[in-house]
Amino acid sequence: MKTDSATITSEEVDPVADPTLSSDIMAAAGEPLDPAEADDLDDADDTGARYEHFRFVADKGQALLRVDKFLVERMQKSSRNRIQQAAQAGCILVNGNPVKSNYRVKPLDVVSIVMDRPRYECEIIAEDIPIDIVYEDDDLLVVNKQPGLVVHPGHGNYHGTLVNALAWHFRDNPDYDVSDPRMGLVHRIDKDTSGLLVVAKTPEAKTSLGKQFFNKTTKREYVAVVWGIPDPQSGRIEGNIGRSLKDRLQMAVFPDGSAGKHAVTHYEVLEPLGYVSVVRCVLETGRTHQIRVHMKHIGHPLLNDSRYGGDEILRGQRTSSYKKFVENCFEICPRQALHARTLGFVHPRTGKEMFFTSEVPADMTRMIERWRTIDTATR
Repeated sequence: MKTDSATITSEEVDPVADPTLSSDIMAAAGEPLDPAEADDLDDADDTGARYEHFRFVADKGQALLRVDKFLVERMQKSSRNRIQQAAQAGCILVNGNPVKSNYRVKPLDVVSIVMDRPRYECEIIAEDIPIDIVYEDDDLLVVNKQPGLVVHPGHGNYHGTLVNALAWHFRDNPDYDVSDPRMGLVHRIDKDTSGLLVVAKTPEAKTSLGKQFFNKTTKREYVAVVWGIPDPQSGRIEGNIGRSLKDRLQMAVFPDGSAGKHAVTHYEVLEPLGYVSVVRCVLETGRTHQIRVHMKHIGHPLLNDSRYGGDEILRGQRTSSYKKFVENCFEICPRQALHARTLGFVHPRTGKEMFFTSEVPADMTRMIERWRTIDTATR
């Protein structure tokens, strides 16, 4: 069997837009997916796309076979669902003529297929990565993501992501295509943030959940450990968030509204611990790095948040023993101290209100216990 393929560059289009949602909904539906992971912002604004073109010639002895099955056998990295979508769009040609999925390939038929592929998106390979699924039904699943797991393949993170793990989880489900933007992740959290995420298993669920994020009817609560004790101990932080003008890898607050997107975070101190505080943060909007940026903006960066200065000693003593204590805390929790603890939404099919809670993970819990010890000792 002779095979040849080529890649053709197209005009610029939106590589992640969900056709079931308006652009406004996608822009606000809980930190929508960029081509790059939130922690790798270099290419996040690029909207270029490319198309993949494959051509196959059937053997002389080719038995009659549906064209979608014929292509699946030869394109092992592409799902049958994605190939069928190409047929529906008129993008599968046999001998130069468009055909449907049920066309039966005959000997010496020339079969070609064109499929769109975002510029920075790689083929998503199923990988056996352990994930904590706290709930699943026919429409969605809720995952308690461990820290250190990148959510979506992107610039510098092409393997070992949550999406790769989902591809493995759904490997025997013919109705779920991990590459189909009409289903899958509805929102995301940063690589080193732990906690709850909802994944849509159908286009209808993705649309319903996306609208809930856009309309701010979802319930999202985070637990964080920050430097110092905010004053007042509860409040509302409002300020546009956009890419920093000084550091492309950071986001920044533009309180005058001159740049960025509207963002609101509500916070409350749950436990003051002398030089640090355990705080509860409730998102009204969902912007990239929102809690991390807003808390830094009011002078209280998250502990061990290297991107926003929290990995330095910002409060406390100048003794060598205190420095060692803080360094030990950073070793216990080697990431920004942030956990997506609760997630609530209305089920897209049943209309029932769903609410999920996950415990603060062990690394943050151990670090908090350490700060309780020193807080007690200094009183």
